[in-house]
Amino acid sequence: MSGAIVKLNRRDFLRLGLASGAGLVLGLRLAAAASADAGATFVPNAFVRIAADDSVTVIAKHIEFGQGTYTGLATLVADELDADWAQIRVEAAPADAARYANLDWGRFQGTGGSSAMHNSWPQMRMAGATARVMLVAAAAAQWQVPAGEITVTKGVVRHAASQREARFGALAAAAATQAVPPAVSLKQPAAFTLIGHDVARVDQIDKTSGRAVYTQDIQLPGMLTALVSHPPRFGARLARHDDRLALAVKGVVAVLPLTTGVAVVAESFWAAKKGRDALVVAWDDTAAVKINSVELLAQYRALATKPGRNVRRSSDAAGVLSRAAQRLSATYEFPYLAHASMEPMNCVAQITGDGCELWYGAQSITGDQMQVGRALGLSPAQVKINMLYAGGSFGRRADPNSDYVLEAVAIAAALGQGRAVKLVWTREDDMRGGRYRPAALHTLRAAQDDQGHIAAWQHRIVSQSILAGTPFASADTDPIDGTTHEGASDLPYAIAHVEVDVHVTAPGVPVLWWRAVGHSHTAFAVESFIDELAHAAGHDPLAFRLTLLADDPRRRAVLELAAHAAGWGTPLAAGRGRGIAVHRSFRSTVAEVAEVTMHEDGSFKVDRVTVAVDCGIAVNPDIVRAQMEGAIGYGLSAALSGAVTLRDGVVEQDNFDTYPVLRMAQMPQVDVHIVSSTAAPTGVGEPGLPPLAPAVANALFAASGKRYRRLPFSLGADG
Repeated sequence: MSGAIVKLNRRDFLRLGLASGAGLVLGLRLAAAASADAGATFVPNAFVRIAADDSVTVIAKHIEFGQGTYTGLATLVADELDADWAQIRVEAAPADAARYANLDWGRFQGTGGSSAMHNSWPQMRMAGATARVMLVAAAAAQWQVPAGEITVTKGVVRHAASQREARFGALAAAAATQAVPPAVSLKQPAAFTLIGHDVARVDQIDKTSGRAVYTQDIQLPGMLTALVSHPPRFGARLARHDDRLALAVKGVVAVLPLTTGVAVVAESFWAAKKGRDALVVAWDDTAAVKINSVELLAQYRALATKPGRNVRRSSDAAGVLSRAAQRLSATYEFPYLAHASMEPMNCVAQITGDGCELWYGAQSITGDQMQVGRALGLSPAQVKINMLYAGGSFGRRADPNSDYVLEAVAIAAALGQGRAVKLVWTREDDMRGGRYRPAALHTLRAAQDDQGHIAAWQHRIVSQSILAGTPFASADTDPIDGTTHEGASDLPYAIAHVEVDVHVTAPGVPVLWWRAVGHSHTAFAVESFIDELAHAAGHDPLAFRLTLLADDPRRRAVLELAAHAAGWGTPLAAGRGRGIAVHRSFRSTVAEVAEVTMHEDGSFKVDRVTVAVDCGIAVNPDIVRAQMEGAIGYGLSAALSGAVTLRDGVVEQDNFDTYPVLRMAQMPQVDVHIVSSTAAPTGVGEPGLPPLAPAVANALFAASGKRYRRLPFSLGADG
């Protein structure tokens, strides 16, 4: 087997039937025959296992990297099962798209797009309800009573008339002999006992006690550790290397050239680190990226003066603008951003006699299975993935080209069968050679009538495509994808003449989805410009938005809730200001009101952010609040100081000293208000981020009269 890292083409990717119907997949999950092993464990379907010791294990098909997925999935099962929350355990699902696919994505197992609760809502509830029906049937058969007279409460099955009761564990073996019901009834929201309530996170004890297992914790017999020396410029290739000094370092066992760089393999991390430091490498920069960030921005500005590819056109925006007496325009600029998750990339790989086994925080399980299988000449089923906890991701662990995973596999293949290797990317490796939120430039123009109403809206975006060159790319040769203009092309405001176009660039800098993806920059441009138009017309920014959203009651309700809770319209002291923004992403709507204090030296402090969120039913309100708070912190970190810049093609940032993240003292007070709903749950991991930066920018204008149109805000105001 070769150490080369290869790419999976789209045809190979689609062979697993990405477009298979979600309804069919759901049926496949729940039609599995119930079984019981020698220990009287009841397995009614792919998601529930009830043991004789009364424990209920929920199989989680989505990764837990801090967002509360394990708790949410378990809540859906436990409520319909009527289990006692203390019984619940959670176990990561194996790699098996036939049983554990993300139903929003077809036959593909993975986590992303804030889809975990949304796609699992009926499926996991049906899994719990099915197990409950079978436990009741077992009790009815044993006690010779009608099933309809049996109740289940907190893990206890009871027949009140005969005063019989049994816990789940005592009924496990008998329940396994019952027929799996072809259909089950699910609870109405009024009957929920766990869904919609704060329950303790299932991972909190393991994480606070240090028992939680992350990739870095994995230790296998004879396992080695590898670090890779990557080229400092994207697109550069290995010209030559001298490994003599590296091999002389105690503990270094191998130096392996790869298509992505040179791996140093050792008995420990520090030996590998010292060996890599001693390695002599020369790079061929012939095809390397050598652009500077300043040059790139100038290119983007030039492109923005010309029409791009149209992604939305209603009526005649250009014509109305050309004839309008009152016009307003603005340009908004966005840098590349690093994911900067707490845990940098890592993966343990081992080649076995019948395939390959991996241990890591796997976010894109089916994609990684297919990429690894292709690289090694294996079927995806021969690639076993053990999904572990991950210390954050924000999209970084879902690279469609499986960059760090294939690197680990290439090293394991070169070492030979049976030898496990742990690949570790340091913070500097990931910051300088990772994948980034695309840089972008937006230009907006609008025409207003005498009353300030918006007559026409024109929006142009210059940015990279995230999907181009990946298995997810469209068959269309033009690389425009929805992530470039989402949140802009679906402008919600009632404007008769709207035009949105896009220029797709290809500067060679690798990009990837970053928390909230395209919404992370489109929301800033849209909500900042709406605010500018409101002030230009002499209108209150809240009232201006509400008028434009007359036919969108859900957005209006969220805006009004946030504004009321924040005390919108009440006076503030001099030097202080409020700003508002609203945005819908990942099926959820979030409005935020930011309060800031400007200081005489031009610095400022974000004092408070009031959040209103409509995410359907809040499966666990405490986790929803936590995700909103986390999105505020993450978004504010990027807004205040986040920027990845290039000089002669080399990334200038390499750790948190040059890419600062939010400090606790900078975190504002956050008040979260959840719209009451009985609708199916929608996303909460990402939707809290997009409105944050524009709300702060609008508050800064209210406090100072200056517009902040460039991110990060540390670049200063420009008007």
